Order: sequence, then C-alpha cells, then structure tokens
Amino acid sequence: MKLSFSRFSAIVVKEFAQLSRDHMTFAMVLMIPIVQLLLFGYAINTDVRNIPVGVVNQSQNKAAQIIEQAVEATQVVDVKHYYLTTDEAEDAIVRGEVRAVLVFPPDLGRRIASDQVVAQWMVDASDTMLGAAILQLRSMPLNQLFQDPALAQNRSEPSFEVALFFNPTRRSAVNIVPGLVAVILTMTMTMVMFTATAIVRERERGNLEFLITTPIHPLELMAGKIVPFIFIGLFQVSLILGLGHYLMQVPIVGSLLDVYLATLLFIGASLILGLIISTLAKTQLQAMQMTVFILLPSILLSGFMFPYEAMPKAAQYLAEVLPATHFMRMIRATVLRGAEIHQLLPDVFALLIISGVGICIAALRFNKSLD
Repeated sequence: MKLSFSRFSAIVVKEFAQLSRDHMTFAMVLMIPIVQLLLFGYAINTDVRNIPVGVVNQSQNKAAQIIEQAVEATQVVDVKHYYLTTDEAEDAIVRGEVRAVLVFPPDLGRRIASDQVVAQWMVDASDTMLGAAILQLRSMPLNQLFQDPALAQNRSEPSFEVALFFNPTRRSAVNIVPGLVAVILTMTMTMVMFTATAIVRERERGNLEFLITTPIHPLELMAGKIVPFIFIGLFQVSLILGLGHYLMQVPIVGSLLDVYLATLLFIGASLILGLIISTLAKTQLQAMQMTVFILLPSILLSGFMFPYEAMPKAAQYLAEVLPATHFMRMIRATVLRGAEIHQLLPDVFALLIISGVGICIAALRFNKSLD
C-alpha cells in the first residue's frame, strides 16, 4: 500500500478534532505549565523570612525591648508570642507554635555592661534551614542600637547564645526522613493517584454495571475503596521510619501510636482526595493528569523542600488546603520533637475537615448510572 498524504492528513485532522472535544486534556496542557511556573517562580523561596518566634523576658531592663526590635528589623524572625517561663517556651516549640524563642536573662543589664552574651536563642533545629537562619543572628551587631550612654560604655559587640533542640548536629537526614514519609505516601500508587483511578477503572472494565445492580450505597462504596490502601500506607510508613532509624540514625522521639494516628489521618484525607478526582475524570489518563494538580503543590508547598515560612501568603493559604502540609508538620513534630497528638489539634482538625468534606463530595458526585 502506498503512503497517502490525504489519509495521513485526515488522521491529523481527526486527532485535532478529538483533542478539541477533550476539554480535560486541553486544560491539562494549558494549566500544567502555568502551575509549575507559578510554583517555582513565585511560591518557592529559599530566603527564609518571618520565622514565627516567641520571647521570654525575665529582665526588666529596657534594653530587652531594643534588642527585640533590632532582631525583628532583620525580617528573619517575627515575634508572635510571649511566654513567662522557658518551660512554656519549650512546650510551644514542641507543639510547633513557634520555631524559636529568644530568652532574656534577669541580669541583662550587667551582661551588656560586662561584654557577655546578652540573650539565648532556643531553636527548633529539626528544620536545618530555619536553624541556619537563626544562627546568622548569633553575632549580629547591636552597638549602634543603644543610644543610652550608660548602656554604651565599656561594651563592644553583644551576641546571642544559640541552643539547638532536637537536631543539635544539624544533620539533614534528621529533617528529610520524616518528611519523606509524606512525600512517598503522596507520590506512590497507594495514595492520590491510585484512588483517583478507582471509579474510572470500574467504569472502563465494565464493573460499574455490576455495582449499579447491587444495593450498595455510594458512601459505602467510597469508604470500601480506601480501606485496603490504608493498611498498605501504614506498612510504608513503618518501612521508611524503620530504615531511616537503623540506617541513618534518625531518632524517633515520640510515641509510635501518635505517629500512626497522624499517618491514618493523612492517608484518609489523601485517599479521599483521590476519590474526588475519580468522580470527575472520565478516563484513567484524565485521572492521572488531574493528580498533577495535587502532587506538585503537595510536594513543593508542604515545607519538605522549602520552608513554609518563606512562602508568600497566597502560597501558604493554598498549602493549608493540602493534606501533605498538615501531615508534614505532624510527622516531624511526633517523630523529632516528641509531640503528642493532642498537642497538634489544629492540624488534626484540618485533616478531619478535609476528609469529611471530601468523602461527602465524592459520595454526592458518584451516581449509580452509566451516564
């Protein structure tokens, strides 16, 4: 058979016509580059700024306020809370309420006059990038900030002492391994992408016709779809943390029960998100394409690669809608800081809300009909 340009052109025209009718694929072609451009060009920022910190002021000296203002002027930190004691401050760091605390000692005036360390930073060093940003403030010059001659005499360069909590050696593996739990669970086929094809696969294989004839309720179907993968997800968590602990000496400070409870909340929210996608997509290809809108922001905005605090506010608002962001905080808090699940209630409630709303949406969108 001789090649025919007319037959070839007819196929090309047909494919273009088919693509023009496939609005989902056209949207993916258009939106994926835009999403990546916005994420990498706008939301991702390696310059750490506005780290939420607290202050414990045990001194009545006015120099404490001057030093606090000087530290905030660097824009590296943002004072959010004040605590009465260092014990309260340590508990706030464990909960993730703040990432560091500046402690002014009772004898602040004497320390300034005698050229000693004026204050101490208590830093959550489980995030190495945030710890490095605080360390840069350790020797910041303060001489020019004191206008009172009584404070300025007999003094050279006051400095800060830095106490690194949870990762004093600043090993990257300590920060990365717990975060990998969220990333791997999100990326593997047992999470969003797999369940995103669940209902679509039933339709393409013809099983949906059988399900239509059964008395099963849509909510029962949605819940039944995700249960097997919950156990697979828990196995993956055990594998990752176990290998990280024995091969890379990553400490597991918290209770394994709290770790698994946090993981269950995340797995449920992620699987339900995949079910919503499966009710929107018509084919498995469309379902896999739509997961890109979940996978990319989940990895890049969760705080795994880039500090959450360094992101613009708009990116932070988007990150709060994604389950991976809340789980990233919870898994690092439980594994590295020994936080208990009741200390992480904001993230717990966020995942419960995402799961509850998601399962209702998926159940409402699933119709027991072929059309």
